[in-house]
Amino acid sequence: MATVAARELADGEVVFVGIGLPNLACNLARATHAPNLVLIYESGAVGAVPERLPVSIGDPALVTGSLMVCGMADVFQLFLQNGRIEVGFLGGAQVDRYGNINTTVIGTYERPRVRLPGSGGAAEIAIHARRTVIVSKLSPRAFPEQVDFVTSPGHRSGGVPRDALRMPGAGPVRVITDKAILAADPEAGELILAALYPGVTAAEVKASVGWPLAAGRDVGCVDPPAARDLELLRRVLDPKKLYLKG
Repeated sequence: MATVAARELADGEVVFVGIGLPNLACNLARATHAPNLVLIYESGAVGAVPERLPVSIGDPALVTGSLMVCGMADVFQLFLQNGRIEVGFLGGAQVDRYGNINTTVIGTYERPRVRLPGSGGAAEIAIHARRTVIVSKLSPRAFPEQVDFVTSPGHRSGGVPRDALRMPGAGPVRVITDKAILAADPEAGELILAALYPGVTAAEVKASVGWPLAAGRDVGCVDPPAARDLELLRRVLDPKKLYLKG
């Protein structure tokens, strides 16, 4: 998932980076095909060039050599809301057929079965980033037809198209999963099957979502990670090494 997500990034793009797989993917891309990637972290590190994989958005490794260190308000107001973020990575407990993301509650808002951490900056990223990429493992629970609560809007929320909601960004264009890549249909905004991982069938992917998943015209096959990518992930970017050294 990290290598596939890294391939979504082009050299020189400005990326709003989160922790977890997006963090791993962005730093992998910077170490391989996109050395001029501009990494912006929510904590205020702009143009970060960490020598090791940062373990959080407040990791001191993000400060050394960065272009700028500012307040969180500046990141959101001057960069994100000003349309300067080209790619935003998102994840969530639920993702529905139109790319809406739920990180608020499972069940009803008034009487939830599970209360989740909430939006953080995800809603702002979903609205203002020029395009967003979702990274999430496939399962029927994680990919229902409709999310229990819309925390971060996708291409259509509550039956209303994104354009009518006056959202400046393009919305989620790709969903990187552990079995396949889903893509947003350019006309309907609905997520469809775009490519399969080696050894995975379309039937397996369709059984992992809660709606009748359509397939694109040319469903491709995702290339496995290159040897160099695996070497970097295992020997350089593996976050466990930070603790093993200590």
